[in-house]
Amino acid sequence: MERDLGLNADQARVRLASDLKSADLAEQAKTSLGDAFGGAWIDQASGKLTVAVTRPGLSVTGADVQVVKNSLTQLNGTKSVLDLMAAPTSITGWRVDEKSNTVVVEVNRNTRDATADQWIAVAKSIGAVEVAEVTESPTPLYDLRGGDAIYMGGGRCSLGFSVSGGFVTAGHCGRTGTAVQGFNRVAAGSFAGSVFPGNDYAWVRTNANWTPRPLVNRYNGGTVTVSGSTEVGVGAGICRSGSTTGWRCGTVQAKNQTVNYPQGQVRGLTRTNACAEPGDSGGSWLSGSQAQGVTSGGSGNCSSGGTTFFQPVNPILSRYGLTLTRG
Repeated sequence: MERDLGLNADQARVRLASDLKSADLAEQAKTSLGDAFGGAWIDQASGKLTVAVTRPGLSVTGADVQVVKNSLTQLNGTKSVLDLMAAPTSITGWRVDEKSNTVVVEVNRNTRDATADQWIAVAKSIGAVEVAEVTESPTPLYDLRGGDAIYMGGGRCSLGFSVSGGFVTAGHCGRTGTAVQGFNRVAAGSFAGSVFPGNDYAWVRTNANWTPRPLVNRYNGGTVTVSGSTEVGVGAGICRSGSTTGWRCGTVQAKNQTVNYPQGQVRGLTRTNACAEPGDSGGSWLSGSQAQGVTSGGSGNCSSGGTTFFQPVNPILSRYGLTLTRG
């Protein structure tokens, strides 16, 4: 509230207390007025509650009163009928607007067409409906979380860590320009940079549907909040997250290892005895809340055990000028 509403800490506390009091008062008015209740809203300038009523002469202690034509029950009824109507894509939504005492239908002015106008005409015939034009259409928003699956065509890897503008992962998961889908197979963005072999790192620039979060999936219903990227030493405990085998732990056995993959040498990797399997590539490595790296490759499996190597995360951040998303 300090950042987005321009309030200092004391003003924010006063505002929250006043808003809670108004919410209680509005609920009491709704109960006492019954079908005469037309809605309620808080004036943004004064902070005072206004209660709408459908009959003159009614009063509400502690609030201003405004006489309106439609009860909230009527407005909700109109909206319920609209909810049953299939809408064209240029109709972006509809809502009960208590302050205007109408149901407001929003339509994208850039894509508005005859089909939208026909839908609006039917909506207006049902009840008190007003139209508001908007310039954008809403889309679902998704969180970026370490260890979750990412998809590149027919291949699957795992997300490493959220960064400003996207996330980091393994370079062998995709070349620069490769399109990426998130855990839910929704388009997420594309590889903005990728190196493999030599190193094994990449970062994906995501689209506006995805929000970087400082979280890593523990695959037990919980998450770990990432607070930094301080590198731990040989012998330290370490855990990893990946979309094939979930959350696995072990110890750091060596640093600055060169691994001679069939595709070529990768240098500067960290060796561990935590297991991993195909599809875990690119996933997160953590020591406590500190980001360590992204899964590169290894041998063995999580049934019999194995050796896994990860690409340290700090060189990825440095190479691409990225900022780790922290909690």
